[in-house]
Amino acid sequence: MAANESAGRSATLSDVARRAGVSIATASKALNGREDVAPATRRRVMDAAEELSFTPNAMARGLLAGRTGTVGLLTSDLEGRFMIPILMGAEDAFGAGQVNVFLCDARGDAIREQHHLKALLSRRVDGIIVVGRQTDPRPSLGQEIPVPVVYAYAPSDDPRDLSLTPDNYAGGRLAVEHLIACGRTRIAHITGDPAYAAAQDRIAGARAALDAAGLELVGAPMFSEWTEHWGRDAAAMLLERHPDVDAIFCGSDQLARGALDTARDLGRRVPEDLAVIGYDNWEVLSTNSRPELTSIDANLQQLGRQAAQRVFDAIDGVDIGEGTHHLPVRLIIRGSTIPRR
Repeated sequence: MAANESAGRSATLSDVARRAGVSIATASKALNGREDVAPATRRRVMDAAEELSFTPNAMARGLLAGRTGTVGLLTSDLEGRFMIPILMGAEDAFGAGQVNVFLCDARGDAIREQHHLKALLSRRVDGIIVVGRQTDPRPSLGQEIPVPVVYAYAPSDDPRDLSLTPDNYAGGRLAVEHLIACGRTRIAHITGDPAYAAAQDRIAGARAALDAAGLELVGAPMFSEWTEHWGRDAAAMLLERHPDVDAIFCGSDQLARGALDTARDLGRRVPEDLAVIGYDNWEVLSTNSRPELTSIDANLQQLGRQAAQRVFDAIDGVDIGEGTHHLPVRLIIRGSTIPRR
């Protein structure tokens, strides 16, 4: 036995992994009885643990067992409609009564966020999910956090962190591919604030779909606010300048609702004369529109579930990787692009 292991210091999981010639994650899984470890490897890890008199302390046992402690949810926009489904998805993954959750709302304030972070760490949470209010990169909490951190919706600006965010490029492409499949060739785009990463990503995806079909966007993308009011005004300007437009891809459902109002006011039948597609699948808007609104759904509950699952994996000792991962979005077809039968 090495001197430092036989001296006063207790053996650590890292010592066991080194003795057995495996990664810390594999040693953790073997000691935790996980099935995805080869029997010979498990035997080697168990032998190493025995040789080193390795006894996990209570907290380490909790980490090995996984899903038994507490997890912090740090959000910047608790009232935002994007936050709620993400938090619901995370809660689904936590399982009723299995994990205690501390929810903190920083309200977009960096000082308040640091205060909440210190409070979560003082409560010895096993992991933290950081939920942003938009898909623009946000400052990392840093690499010194002693527990796993996963960023959801708003990616970290540090590529060493793991971030999960919706694939807005794929969403823009999916929206326009659907319009083209519906036979539309004169497609325009109304969107919100050009400073938003989501707005630029969706436009890039839309242009890729148009390029692939040998088409171009009618006019330039129309930027302003993410509001119904702008949707109404933009659609009015658009249809006056380009009366032959046969489809509008809107960067949000609110914009699309406004565009539907203008189409109705100008006597354009939707979808017969003009197809309209929104984004976000905000059901209180999309299902109460006339006609009901086709939209791109960012699968936010699934995003929340995956973020929680990655935290659990990290608690189990699994390497969860790093960088920004773009999760799939889906098309929800309703009457604003395809006539109701």
